[in-house]
Amino acid sequence: MARADKATAVAELKSEFEGSAAAVLTEYRGLTVAQLKQLRVALGENAKFAVAKNTLTKIAANEAGVTGLDDLLIGPTAVAFVKGDVVEAAKGLRDFAKANPLLVIKGGVLEGKALDAAEITKLADLESREVLLAKLAGALKAKQSAAAAMFAALPTQMAQLAEALRAKRDEAGE
Repeated sequence: MARADKATAVAELKSEFEGSAAAVLTEYRGLTVAQLKQLRVALGENAKFAVAKNTLTKIAANEAGVTGLDDLLIGPTAVAFVKGDVVEAAKGLRDFAKANPLLVIKGGVLEGKALDAAEITKLADLESREVLLAKLAGALKAKQSAAAAMFAALPTQMAQLAEALRAKRDEAGE
């Protein structure tokens, strides 16, 4: 690879690191081109799966300010750059790795924090962003409904109390 090609590759990798919410490093030894194509489809539109030289990836990551990946850049390494929902991409990687044991998740980085393979698997076990937001909205709505019911109960109780007092006064007046 010529020096200019290496500089271009480093610049591309650096821009991918800077523009991604997360990056997951995998070992792809033994996977066919067709399987790699299936993996790219499984990751969805919000993730890009790229095979790159370890030294170039290390240089690009350091230039982008991403740390904690040096120990993972051993052997044939491919990087999944995630620009959208990190949980969705982690699920795609996990599910593909279950079906194709030759894909090994080494670790990665999420918003500047280094993650090991177990943490990425835990991330894949989370529900999607939309589901979590829906649950949050439901919880907030439930709290508002309870508050509205409590505020509505006060005038109702006052009206019942006034009616009971009126009924008692009518009884005493008879």
